[in-house]
Amino acid sequence: MEQAPDGRTVDDTTADDRTQDDRTPESGTAGGGIAGGGIAEGGTAGGGTAGGGTADGGTADGGVAGGGARDVSGGPGGVPPVVGRAGSPPESRRATLARTVAAMAGGALLYLAFPPIDWWIGAPLGIGLVVAALHGTRPRRAAWLGYLAAVVFLLPALAWVRPIGDDVWVMLVGVSGVFYAVMAALAAPVFRLRWWPLWFAGLWVAMEWARGLVPVGGFPWARLAFSQGESLFTRYAALGGAPLVSFAVVLCGGLLAYAVLARRGSPPLRGGRARGARRWVPAGAVGLALAVPLVTAAVPRPGDEGRTVNVGIVQGNVPGRGMYALGDEPAVVLKNHVNETKRLARAVREGRLPRPDLVVLPENSTDIDPYRDPYAREIIDDSVKDVGVPTLVGAVVAIGDEHRATRSLVWDPATGPGAYYDKQHLVPFGEYTPFKEIVLALWERANLVGRQSVAGTRPGDLRLGPVTIGAVNCYEVAYDGTVRGTVRTGATPIVVQTNNASYAETNLPPQQLAMSKLRAVEHNRAVVTAATTGISAYVTPDGKVSWRTRELVADMTVVKVPVRTQETIATRVGALPEWALALMGVAAAGVAMWGAGRRGDRMGSD
Repeated sequence: MEQAPDGRTVDDTTADDRTQDDRTPESGTAGGGIAGGGIAEGGTAGGGTAGGGTADGGTADGGVAGGGARDVSGGPGGVPPVVGRAGSPPESRRATLARTVAAMAGGALLYLAFPPIDWWIGAPLGIGLVVAALHGTRPRRAAWLGYLAAVVFLLPALAWVRPIGDDVWVMLVGVSGVFYAVMAALAAPVFRLRWWPLWFAGLWVAMEWARGLVPVGGFPWARLAFSQGESLFTRYAALGGAPLVSFAVVLCGGLLAYAVLARRGSPPLRGGRARGARRWVPAGAVGLALAVPLVTAAVPRPGDEGRTVNVGIVQGNVPGRGMYALGDEPAVVLKNHVNETKRLARAVREGRLPRPDLVVLPENSTDIDPYRDPYAREIIDDSVKDVGVPTLVGAVVAIGDEHRATRSLVWDPATGPGAYYDKQHLVPFGEYTPFKEIVLALWERANLVGRQSVAGTRPGDLRLGPVTIGAVNCYEVAYDGTVRGTVRTGATPIVVQTNNASYAETNLPPQQLAMSKLRAVEHNRAVVTAATTGISAYVTPDGKVSWRTRELVADMTVVKVPVRTQETIATRVGALPEWALALMGVAAAGVAMWGAGRRGDRMGSD
């Protein structure tokens, strides 16, 4: 037996060809093994290799990387057996170990795809191994394998959380892993459907959507798309944003796994025509897998519009590290950024840098509220007058006596502070404390949040010199809707103000830069990032990093940035691709579970 690309089971032998050894007392034929296990249609698994499918009378629960796996696609009109029904022997320890190793290796490859390592090809390869571990398992086993893969992936990928505390790091990974476990459990029956690589990719999009939504506003960090800031998959962002990039990566990995499963699916075929058909199944799957990233060459790309703007970027650095990055001495961070702004102004006067049309300082570039403190207001105003152009200042300002706002503030050299944007997507436990009474009672570190931040309610389109920039604050660059809402106002370029001081020299700054690269392609906008400690950068609309700083140094420059106003398809259609792909995956899981339930009912009545 063999599984064709449309999920049908192809019988490569005739009744006359079958020997007595091929028959089982219960149901007839036994096919070969997928990646080390037997594929049995309606009976026992025979012919498993590399980890042993069961071959002596019982059905195999398994399928990939060492376990016995039955072809349960059913074929046209067929009724596949229920995996793991009563009386089935447990999977061998060797097969379980092989699945465990595949899940862990897949998680490790996913991590390698992310910055700072940036081995983007690791993402589809890692997905292929995760699929290999899950294929043919029961939902319960799939859940713990999916959780295991997630933990191996997320522990190093989110290691930047460790400056806050190892306990927070472990809890964040543990909670995030639950989403992968649920997705894997839903995927187990989906593998029985025809064209399962499509449905599995849709399920992955649904999982990433849910993880970016709940709890406490979600945590979309480490989405697969953010490992593809500069890869063959990147251009999909211009069609359907980050969700379509993730979908394409998972589809590619799923097709690669399908090719391996199909190739190892059964012993040599006797019929010439069937033999040829079987030979083309894995080749076709590999061809489709390679086509997924290659067809992006046909994705339309808006061209240059012939307009540019000179943007000054200032990175002032901070005195401390970790949770106390801003130091104990008041106004040090403010002085650092004021001095670097003045150094930029001096370089312009001396002809070492072109004159900027606007200047961007990072989030939290003043650690003192310039509305309430005359000294802070005076030295900011002095530096802006010195550079002579409108400047975007990052400030944390008081709102009443108990609250604050993280603000992008336009400071004009003639009129002083004016229009502003308040950060909409706040960092839980960093800018506000969810479940405040309980959390403050349990964790003393939670008191470091201080005043509770208030979220802004409008997009970040701010007139700054000759252009209307799109202000995005730090954490917000990970959220599709926040960036898209700002770009839809017509704002260009995108300006990301960020304060990564507590996470300096971790893998957070390069991961955040990868997000900026994806956003540039997604919305056909240049992205300018100003960070307190790095990485400050300029990313072209094609997603290429044209200039960047090192970390933990004071630096500044002036870059010539293209002003693009044309919208991509992704900007126009918004979240529609994500909803469609996620719904497709969830619907497939529903169909698969309903079919499994019906089969179970029929077998019970028999």
